[in-house]
Amino acid sequence: MSSLFSAQVSEPLASRLRPRTLNEFVGQSHLLAVGAPLRAAIDRRAIDSLILWGPPGVGKTTLARLLAQATDAEFVSFSAVSDGVARVREIVLEAQRRREFGRGTLLFVDEIHRFNRAQQDAFLQHVEAGTVVLVGATTENPSFALNGALLSRARVLVLEPLSVSDLTQLAARALADRDRGLGSRSLRLGEAARVQLAELSDGDARRMLGVLEAAATLAEDGTDISVEQIVQAAQRRMPRYDRSGEEHYNLISALHKSLRGSDPQGALYWLARMIQGGEDPRFIARRMIRMATEDIGLADPEALPLAIAAAETFERLGSPEGELALAEAAVYLATAPKSNRVYVAWKAAMEAAAETPSAAVPLHLRNAPTKLMKELGYGAGYQYAFESADAYAPQDYLPSELGSRSFYQAGPFGFERDIAKRMAWWQSLRDRTVDGPGPLAPTDTIHSRDEGSDVEHDSK
Repeated sequence: MSSLFSAQVSEPLASRLRPRTLNEFVGQSHLLAVGAPLRAAIDRRAIDSLILWGPPGVGKTTLARLLAQATDAEFVSFSAVSDGVARVREIVLEAQRRREFGRGTLLFVDEIHRFNRAQQDAFLQHVEAGTVVLVGATTENPSFALNGALLSRARVLVLEPLSVSDLTQLAARALADRDRGLGSRSLRLGEAARVQLAELSDGDARRMLGVLEAAATLAEDGTDISVEQIVQAAQRRMPRYDRSGEEHYNLISALHKSLRGSDPQGALYWLARMIQGGEDPRFIARRMIRMATEDIGLADPEALPLAIAAAETFERLGSPEGELALAEAAVYLATAPKSNRVYVAWKAAMEAAAETPSAAVPLHLRNAPTKLMKELGYGAGYQYAFESADAYAPQDYLPSELGSRSFYQAGPFGFERDIAKRMAWWQSLRDRTVDGPGPLAPTDTIHSRDEGSDVEHDSK
C-alpha cells in the first residue's frame, strides 16, 4: 500500500468530504440561497467582517474557506488559544503587502469567543481600516462571548443545525463518492438506517459522517448498513450543553416557564436535559426555590418549604439519588396553583420605598422606650389588636405620603382565596368603624391543593 493511499485512508471521512465549492455546501439556505444576504455579498465579491455563530458541525470553518475562495482572498487562520500579538503583527504585514498587489486577506479565527483583550485590541484597528476581513466562528452566543467593540465591527450570521434532509443528502454523497467517500465499497443505507443516522447526529454533519464511517467498518462490502450498526457506531449521544453559555440560560428558562405554565411533562424533560448536560443540581435547586416564591407564592404556601427540602435532600444524598427529590419538587411546583401576587406586591413596595425614602413613621406606630419619647407622642393612639373582640384594629400602618396605597392583592387560586376572604373581612371592619356594623367573620378555612376538591381543613 502506498504512503499516499495510507494518508488518504487515515484522513477522516468528514475531512475528505469537506466541500470544495459553494455549490457542494449543504445547508444554511437562509444565508446562501439566491437572493439571501450572504449570497448577495458573495456575488458582489464584497465580504464584510463576520461572526459565524452556530453549533458544532454545521460548516462554519468550511464556509469561511469558501468565502475566501469566492472573493479570491488569502485565507489565513489565527488561533485565539495559541497565537499571540506577535502573530497578529505578522498577519497584518503580510496582508498589507497583498493589498498593494490588489489581493485581500480573510482572517479566520476559530473559537473567537476565546479572544483575549490584547488580541482584540491588536486586530480592531486593522479590521476597521479594511486591511483584513475578519471572519470568526463561535458556538457561544456573541452577546455574552464578545465585547461591544468587536461586535460593532462585524455582522453576526446565525448558522442552524443541519436538517434531516441535509444530513441524508450528505450521507448519500458519502456512499456514492468513489474518490473521497465510501463509493468503492458499494455500501447501501436503507430508509430506517438513514433516518436513524440523521436523528443520532443532532444536526451535526461532522458527527454524522463520523458515525457513518464507523458503521461502514462493521459492514461487508456490497451490503446494507443496518440500524444496529448505526446505533453501535454512534455509542452514547452527548447532550449539547454548556454550563456557562447560552444553552445554560435557554434550558433554565425552559424549565422555569414549564413550571410557571403548569406543565409537569416539560418541567421533567428540561430538568433531565440539564442534569444529563452536566449542570450543577444545586443551581437548579436554587432556581426552583426562586420559582416557588415568584410564581406560586401564597397560592400554595407548601411550595417553598418543599423546594427547600428538595435542595437539602440533594445536599445529603448527592447524585443520582438526590436528583429524584428535584424531580419531585419540579412536579409539585408545576402542578401547584399559581400566583405572582407577592412578587408583584414586593416590586411595588420596593418602588414606593424608593419614592419616599424619608417618609416618617407615624407617631402611633413608634416605640416609646423613654419618658421623653412618650411626652413627644411616640406610640400615642396605637390600638393593640388583641384588645378587640375581632383581634383586629383598623388603623393606618403606612406613612401619610402613601395614604391607603395597596401593594398586595390576594389572587383567586389556592390558599390565596382564603387570604382574600380575610382581607375582605378586615376591610369590612374598617368600613364598620365609619358606616356601622359590618358582616360577621368568615369561616377560616384552607382549601386543599386540588382546585376541584370540596375538602377543607380547619386552619386554627
